[in-house]
Amino acid sequence: MSEKRPPSYLFDSAALNESLKNNKAVVCALSASYISTFAGYPLDSIKSRLQTTRQRISIPKLALTVYREEGIIGFYRGLWIPLMTISFVRAASFTIYSRTKEFFHDRHWLTRNRIFDVAATGGISGALSGSLISFGSAPFELVKVRRQLEYTIAASKGIRLAKAPSTMEAVRDILRTNGALGLYTGFRLHFVRDTMGTALYFFEYDGFRYIMGRDALGEQGDTPSWLPIPVSLVPFFCGSLAGVTSWALIYPLDVVKTKVQQRALAGEKRRSVLETFHRLIRGPDPNAPKPILRGLARLYRGLGVSALRSVTTHGLLWTFFDLTASYIDGLPGKDESQQQ
Repeated sequence: MSEKRPPSYLFDSAALNESLKNNKAVVCALSASYISTFAGYPLDSIKSRLQTTRQRISIPKLALTVYREEGIIGFYRGLWIPLMTISFVRAASFTIYSRTKEFFHDRHWLTRNRIFDVAATGGISGALSGSLISFGSAPFELVKVRRQLEYTIAASKGIRLAKAPSTMEAVRDILRTNGALGLYTGFRLHFVRDTMGTALYFFEYDGFRYIMGRDALGEQGDTPSWLPIPVSLVPFFCGSLAGVTSWALIYPLDVVKTKVQQRALAGEKRRSVLETFHRLIRGPDPNAPKPILRGLARLYRGLGVSALRSVTTHGLLWTFFDLTASYIDGLPGKDESQQQ
């Protein structure tokens, strides 16, 4: 007869602590991602609308239009997709990133305590993470774009929506129109964007953390004398800076991707990436091309709101990631729990 387990077995704090320590990257990424995604989603929704609108409109006016036509829910349309999926994608991304860095450390590759080694390891780990995760995140990203641009897509078809379809109805419509592969519309652009963007992001974040006093082993020291900010603000500062700068570099590709996906979802004639990029810069009329600077301004339309979103999302992401990691690191291990 098997030995009976005590009632407290299911609430074994030592086993729970050990599990949290073994899965620290996943737990930290999930908890931080839920908070940061919810906080930054309204800005992401406005960004998608700014990228695809053909009329010049200010951010406050667009936000007011969304509020009048769709209410508060319009800013959070499609939220549950990134809340439930991007959070898990980020957890997988951070796990791949962390494991790749450990792989390099175990083999003594790029382990010198200097900024190049630290940033390069982060960049390579980020590129691997972004490329692998893109295969799972692409369908969710497409559905998110579809949900955010429901009214724009309907207007391009000459339809006036009284009520936007649900997320499941949007998925069914994509499957009905283009089959299962329709969920991977614009995948090549998504793959390149995620690979390059994630590589730049982690390259910059790890580089900034090194500048701000964290060594190659992850130990945080004093911040530099020329920027003596509190250590508790370092994750927010570095996360925000890495998020804004990496996003600014990759932003034109994201605009082209969103435009390509919008046209495909609206059933409009397909255009190549180069043609889409050229039309965004020079306009639709080859006989009367727009000035390049004006075209670049259009290409970067919505960057301001994206920058604000990046500051909010990535600053909070790394702040809560580090707070959760510090909490888990402070939990007693098995030996300590037994002694107590």
